[in-house]
Amino acid sequence: MSLLEKVVREVSTVATFARALTAVRKYKPGGSVTVPEIVECWADKTPEAVALVFDERSYTFAEVDEAANRVAAWAIESGIKPKEVVSLLMENRPEFLFAWLGLAKVGAVTALINTNLRRAQLAYALGAAGASRIIVGCELAAAWQELRGEIADPPEVWAWGGPIDGARDLGAVLVGVAAVRPSPAVRASIQSCDPIFYIFTSGTTGNPKAARFSHHRFLTAGAAYAAIADLDADDRMYCALPLYHTAGGVIAVGTIWLAGGTLVLKRKFSASSFFDDCRQHGVTVFQYAGELCRYLVQTPERPNDPVHSVRLALGNGLRPDVWPEFQRRFAIPKIVEFYGATAGNIALVNIDNKVGSVGRIPPYMRRVFAVKLVKFNVETETHPRAPDGFYVECGPGETGEAIGRIPDRSDVSVGRFEGYTGKADTEKGILRDVFKTGDAWFRSGDLLRRDRDGYFYFVDRIGDTFRWKGENVATNEVAEALSPFAGVQDVNVYGVEIPGTDGRAGMAALVCDKDIDVDRLYRHVRDNLAPYARPLFVRLRPAVDTAVTFKHRKVDLMRDGFDPENVHDPIYLRDDEKQTFVRLDNDLFKEIRDGRKRL
Repeated sequence: MSLLEKVVREVSTVATFARALTAVRKYKPGGSVTVPEIVECWADKTPEAVALVFDERSYTFAEVDEAANRVAAWAIESGIKPKEVVSLLMENRPEFLFAWLGLAKVGAVTALINTNLRRAQLAYALGAAGASRIIVGCELAAAWQELRGEIADPPEVWAWGGPIDGARDLGAVLVGVAAVRPSPAVRASIQSCDPIFYIFTSGTTGNPKAARFSHHRFLTAGAAYAAIADLDADDRMYCALPLYHTAGGVIAVGTIWLAGGTLVLKRKFSASSFFDDCRQHGVTVFQYAGELCRYLVQTPERPNDPVHSVRLALGNGLRPDVWPEFQRRFAIPKIVEFYGATAGNIALVNIDNKVGSVGRIPPYMRRVFAVKLVKFNVETETHPRAPDGFYVECGPGETGEAIGRIPDRSDVSVGRFEGYTGKADTEKGILRDVFKTGDAWFRSGDLLRRDRDGYFYFVDRIGDTFRWKGENVATNEVAEALSPFAGVQDVNVYGVEIPGTDGRAGMAALVCDKDIDVDRLYRHVRDNLAPYARPLFVRLRPAVDTAVTFKHRKVDLMRDGFDPENVHDPIYLRDDEKQTFVRLDNDLFKEIRDGRKRL
């Protein structure tokens, strides 16, 4: 990068950060501003402006506010008090937004329940939420009915959108309720730092935990990203991500509504109709997560791929092997990749279109955005200590766990850590006495690296990175190397234990659109990966299991291992003597298990 390019970059960076910090500092953790006031403000200021589009129906800010007012009136009549928790189990549709916004108008907390959960997992989430009432969308009636006998003390159930056996009809009740805005005095006891949501972690590595998500965090996240993306009331944000997760329910909704623009909501993500929807509704920005962009690139090319009004894509998890092709094919002028977590206090953002980077913190901003990487031993899953007993910060190019400083003062906006509903879970997320006695840092559980220019890059999730042949292997980097192989549609890489060996051997679950050429695959692996990083096993899958943000689930695959008696998918072993992948049968498995096969 030339000197002039660096100067231009810094000028743009300073202007963007200044804009974002100015927007964020309007909201104080100890203040009284809550999310409903933002919608109410637009409803009063621009009542006819379109706030929401769903299918073929548009809703103005006045209509959204009125729908939420009806929910608030029902909540008051039902005796729902400020800070009381109400669970919401509903797929993407306008009523989802009306429900939590109306509950927030009376100071209640909405526990956003993952609509993919069933039976024991659903019961666990509802128990963790601790709500005495639940609003269930009629489309999930079957899921609720399956659960009824498994909850010892079931909550009071209200159905919306259609009848559910054993539930009261909320939709019918709301028809007769006046759309009068409740007095702000109803929620006078609520401060900005109080939760508006309980949002559950994705559960890719265990049972999901309920993270506390405050009005303040909703407002500051929305204001910051609206400023970074330079959004205004003329913008239209397309959201096909689930509203019960932070990416869709907070970043997409908060960002566009803080700007006074229009949310274009989709029931579920569809790669084939994604850009058709964007064209139809005049979308200018969309929210992505995980592998969404890969799925779009895998659709058949069409002449009108670059014909749309989208000027910016905002999200996280865009892999560097997908980024250039996605941006080129669909002619996306700017991609804003960011890094964060539902319960975390770390915010990194890449405003430079730097392929593969999740963000950059310039030297002059490091005191404001206190994010550091500390050394982490993936074999022992511990943090090495310096002779003085404190943690060791990584240098440029070194991989370490990302941590974010938790401010000493409760009135500081940047770096606040709100934790989980469970005290033990909250404490597990904090490192203490890191660089000095008494300091506290949020631990992300993610491995990142930083280059000399200050750009951060996601490496892997702790627990996904494994050690083999004395070397650390990042599953994410192996997946990036395998993805370009012809016919591969999706890749999920993880480590499996082999009796009598140290560490874990690499295994790649591949989803392919045609029969795989094992000889060519062997050559591709050999030519693109270091010897210790080459997968020892390949498992052919019909599909890859993903979380709501399209992150790959690995726990069950790791548990399956490589025993062909337990795994019904075809498994292949990398055979370096034959220079190919050979089908793993029971005899070969026993040779490996008994240590008779050299690996």
